[in-house]
Amino acid sequence: MKNHNHGEHAAAATHHAVHNISSHMMKGAAMSTGAKSEGLIINKIAKHPLLILGAGIVAGYLAHKYRKEIINAASSVTDKSKNFVLQQKENLEDIVAESKEAKD
Repeated sequence: MKNHNHGEHAAAATHHAVHNISSHMMKGAAMSTGAKSEGLIINKIAKHPLLILGAGIVAGYLAHKYRKEIINAASSVTDKSKNFVLQQKENLEDIVAESKEAKD
């Protein structure tokens, strides 16, 4: 028989990974909501070429200034999602093995 402690540990790790991913999704949803309310400002800026140029310069400056943080955040999310997929695969393999043991 399988060790139930391993299953409890895997479930806790999966819950932790889901919580981390869902917190990132919540942040994204909050930013999206803020972006919708700023739609009027963007429409006004889009009508003025110099403001578009200025916004591009500011965006480029900020992307360059915080490039290391952006890369680290993207790498972190990628690693967490890979770990989550691997944990789910392992959990599925455990469930399949347990169901085969139950049939025998």
